[in-house]
Amino acid sequence: MALNYRFRDPSLAALALTHRSVGKPNNERLEFLGDALLGAFVAEMLYEAHPKASEGELSRLRAQLVNGQALAAIARELELGDALKLGPGELKSGGFRRDSILADALEASLAAVFLDGGLEACRQMVRALFGERVVALQRSSKDAKTRLQEWLQGHGHALPQYELIDSRGEDHAKIFDVRCTVSEPHPYSAEASGASRRQAEQDAAEVVLALLTGSVGAA
Repeated sequence: MALNYRFRDPSLAALALTHRSVGKPNNERLEFLGDALLGAFVAEMLYEAHPKASEGELSRLRAQLVNGQALAAIARELELGDALKLGPGELKSGGFRRDSILADALEASLAAVFLDGGLEACRQMVRALFGERVVALQRSSKDAKTRLQEWLQGHGHALPQYELIDSRGEDHAKIFDVRCTVSEPHPYSAEASGASRRQAEQDAAEVVLALLTGSVGAA
């Protein structure tokens, strides 16, 4: 197994990679335990990374990280498929490539680490496997105004200015026109319209950020 962990009881590692098509014993019970452990530790990481996120937002973020496709991708990185024990039918049909089988094997392997080395060993394993993914998700989940502000601050530049140019339409269906302007490192501005002033600001910030990062990338 390509997990960065040395088992005191190698039989646990072998069991974690034994599919039910082989018969019993197999990794189904370990998969059940690993699913719960993984959900808890990823929830902890997201709770730390997103202090202002609501329960619903945290649940959505966790679903992006803990799903069959995402777990199978990690299992492939660890080359768990090469070590799977499959019955003749699954072996013939390419079960070692199937997302569901790979995801279950990863969860079972995490449970095996827990049973062999304890809660903290499993926790550190999850953090090692998901740390960069949580950071990447944290970046992508930030709104455009936040990303623009962080980019400018990170490069030592002044913050953007937002100006309401116009609002039009009936009260129940107003349209807001907003301009976002930055003075450095290049003077850029962009205008956007939206059903709320906040949304218009977000859209304008997105355009300015694209102009800034595009100009830097091209420089």
